[in-house]
Parts: sequence; C-alpha cells; structure tokens
Amino acid sequence: MSHAKEPKRESAPVNENDPVASAAAPDGADTATPDPFEVLKALQAENAEMKDRVLRTLAEMENLRRRTQREVADAKLYGVTNFARDMLTFSDNLTRALASVPQDVRDAAAPTLKSFVEGMELIERDFLARLARHGVKKIEARGAKFDPHLHEALFEVPDEALPHGSVAEVVEEGYTLGERTLRPAKVGTSRGGPKG
Repeated sequence: MSHAKEPKRESAPVNENDPVASAAAPDGADTATPDPFEVLKALQAENAEMKDRVLRTLAEMENLRRRTQREVADAKLYGVTNFARDMLTFSDNLTRALASVPQDVRDAAAPTLKSFVEGMELIERDFLARLARHGVKKIEARGAKFDPHLHEALFEVPDEALPHGSVAEVVEEGYTLGERTLRPAKVGTSRGGPKG
C-alpha cells in the first residue's frame, strides 16, 4: 500500500478590516486560537456601527420624504402663480368696465343693457369665486394697518379719523395665493391720526 503525500494546505490571507479575522489572528501569531471575548467585542462594535448607520439612513430617508411631500404640495399650490397673476389683470379690466357705467345710467337704461350689465357682474363674481377655490383670495386692505408684505403705499392721505399708517384708500386690489402675496394691494395710507 502506498501512501500518497497530501498537499500542504496554505492558510488564507487575513483581511485586516474583518474584526473576527483580525481578532482570530493577532500580530505575530500564525495559528493562535481566537479569544472569544475579543471576537465578541469586535462583533459588538461592528453591530453598533451598523446600527448607527441604519438609524442615520432611516432619519435621512424620513427627512427626504417630508421635504418631497412639502415640495409637491408647494408645486401644486404655487405652480399656477404666473397664470393666476395674469388672470387678475382680466379681473381688474372687468371691474373697470363695470365701474365705467354709473348707477344712474344703469337705472335709466333699457332692459337689454340692464341685463347685459347684470350678466357681466355675475361673470365677475363667478370668476372671483373660481379663483378663491384655487387659493387666490382678495386682501381686505381698507382700514387695516399698513403691512409692507401685503400693501404697496403709493401716497399719504391726511385723515384724523383713522390711526396713522392705516390704509385709507385702495387704488388696486391685492390678492394672496395660499400663504404668499400674489399681488400687493396698491393703497394710500392715512396721516395725522392717532398713532396705531
């Protein structure tokens, strides 16, 4: 019976980043048995590091989800800003057209003209109601305290009855879209009254 020599087995190289392998083969020892406590400590440290990474990643994902939801909601609400601003010009022109027909002329007008003016007023109300359904609201400026975020002062009006700095006259209506000012109200502010 002949016995063949078995080939000599070489040990696999030690990965320095692997805590188990590095604990199993400390420097200078080729075949030392790993210390179970060192291996356990290394695994616990790796586990803590991985847990920290997972928790940070989950927090980042949650923040990203919230930010994306907020951006989508803003895009839905404020994506029509330019269109809504252009529609305000249409509303202003319609209001000016109706204001150009004085009340005494309306009263003395033929039934056809009265119906036409009433129809135009109905269109204006309906148009403003549709804008309001999409978040565009008129700024109630008259008598309010001047707010540079909502009002644009064009002139001052001497008025002792109103507190100083209140809106005395509205030249052009202002509107908001959601929480933002779509167009500030162009106003005249009071001067000479008691301090607000």
